[in-house]
Amino acid sequence: MKKVISGLVLAFVTLSVSAQTDANLGIIPAPVSVVRQSGFFKLDKTVVLVSNETANAATADMLNAFIAGNGGFALRTTKSAASGERAILLSSDGADQLPAEGYLIDVNAKTIKVTGKGAGLFYGVQSLIQMMPEKKGQEIDVPASTIQDYPRFKYRGMHLDVGRHFFSVAFVKKYLDLMSAYKLNNFHWHLTEDQGWRIEIKKYPKLTSVGSVRAGSVIGHHPGVTTDNTPVKGYYTQEEVKEVVAYAARKFINVIPEIEMPGHASAAIAAYPQLSCFPDRDTYIDPKAPWSGSRKGKQPQQTWGVFDDVFAPTEYTFGFLEDVLDEVMVLFPSKYIHIGGDESPKEYWKQSPFCQQLIKEKGLKDEHELQSYFISRIEKYLNSKGRNIIGWDEILEGGLAPNATVMSWRGVEGGIAAAKLNHNVIMTPGSNGLYVDHAQSSSPDEPVNIGGNSPYSKAYSYDPVPAELSDDQKKFIEGVQANIWTEYVENEGKLEYQIFPRMMALSEIAWSPVARKDFKNFSEERLPLHLARLDKAGINYWVPTPIGQSDKQIDGDEITADLKAPVLGSKVYYTLDGTRPSEVSNSVKSPLKVSVPKGKKLELKTIVITSTGKRSVVSTTVLNNEAK
Repeated sequence: MKKVISGLVLAFVTLSVSAQTDANLGIIPAPVSVVRQSGFFKLDKTVVLVSNETANAATADMLNAFIAGNGGFALRTTKSAASGERAILLSSDGADQLPAEGYLIDVNAKTIKVTGKGAGLFYGVQSLIQMMPEKKGQEIDVPASTIQDYPRFKYRGMHLDVGRHFFSVAFVKKYLDLMSAYKLNNFHWHLTEDQGWRIEIKKYPKLTSVGSVRAGSVIGHHPGVTTDNTPVKGYYTQEEVKEVVAYAARKFINVIPEIEMPGHASAAIAAYPQLSCFPDRDTYIDPKAPWSGSRKGKQPQQTWGVFDDVFAPTEYTFGFLEDVLDEVMVLFPSKYIHIGGDESPKEYWKQSPFCQQLIKEKGLKDEHELQSYFISRIEKYLNSKGRNIIGWDEILEGGLAPNATVMSWRGVEGGIAAAKLNHNVIMTPGSNGLYVDHAQSSSPDEPVNIGGNSPYSKAYSYDPVPAELSDDQKKFIEGVQANIWTEYVENEGKLEYQIFPRMMALSEIAWSPVARKDFKNFSEERLPLHLARLDKAGINYWVPTPIGQSDKQIDGDEITADLKAPVLGSKVYYTLDGTRPSEVSNSVKSPLKVSVPKGKKLELKTIVITSTGKRSVVSTTVLNNEAK
């Protein structure tokens, strides 16, 4: 009996082959419409770059920099092309008739025209860059085509937690570059946590002198066995924040700061104990990792988890938070300010005489309604300053603040409930593959992570608009976001490994129409091209397992494994003798035919190794010829 492990045969010859034969011309996220024409625009040093609008200058410079880096020549820029001159034309003429952030690309033998305004033109150029194959001789052959495109959702977000581990301004800019390449437009910057306060607040200098430094981090998976006694520190000055926000704006990315409250506040409380219900208690400090500094018992947390010490809802606390938010709002023009609201324990509020008296005075039912009071008061203050709040879905508990936007992370239920209450919603459910700190496979080769199993296919299959909502309620789904929490992400290389290729899957569910989603096309044609480009750029990523390999047992005596490399230029190596495959093992050059002895099982083990030496996890398929 013959069995075939299905897999599409791909011609991994050059980047240009994939980009020119793929129905989406290699573009991620897939455009609304792509019509391939015959022929090419031959891009060489005789072509001129026409941009006659000052507002488009930065986008023109970005395109010219890409051409110079990949073609070895820069284009002469001009405000108009002479008769007969072949040109790339960037124009906003007629862009007012396009949907928000939309663009048009028209490529023929004489001209490449990109039409769009602001973000739309920027995204059009990003798509043009992606559809350009590698240089062939002295030119780049751009396929003749017509592309019409615009986003499905206005909110397309990516999150970064810098509280657990700190990342430099240079890396944050790189992160923004990667987001913008995939048309993501909201950067959720998680700036405060139990383990570190990462933004300078001039009125409260101890937030950074004390709150940004912890003595060490837990070793191993939570709760860990001990701490490493290696200090973790770092914060962004206000000038650095301004620099990041301005840089993001040039990429058409809005930066949303998150200042956590009332929970996840240990770092702030370490700096200013009077914010706590019990300022003299040290019980929230991990007894396995006692503080040895001058402020005995008062420091940011060294381990992960949820801690009982939360902000006390006193007038001092509200004054403190209003002062903090005043400085934050000066730095961030975003209409949204994220105030957290998640995982806020109620035990200390239950024990606090002050909190219990406040519950009675305000006519509240319980501590959940006290949290709603807390959030509503902060919201009212921010609304008075012309801003709106976003909170995690726990802000639904005890009653939702009047104008709040809900970020649904504990599944989709919170988003559904909020939309039914006519509140704006951003879908970011961890259970649907959008927590990219989770493992990307079930392999033991995966690095230490928070747990779970969220391959990029899981995120790709998710539709952010719940079917349970009516058409009117669906209008409250503003968009979708993926989150990267950094308890187990200690450095830049690991963070890149965690976000790719899942960021690419996110971009397609955030931008592309549902009808244009095609996982086979995405994973087998476009993704191999984009991962090869990451490889070339020195950006880390999770290397997918071979295309066509099954994780299910295959029964038969003659089994054909049609395995293909998931990254252009990579190779698939295999073993059948139970040993771990490596670059000295046999490589898959054609469909692999395996004879399985009668009454036996074999393990087909594979590994993918890219041209730069990046490796996939080892995958195993059991080939079975035992009697049933």
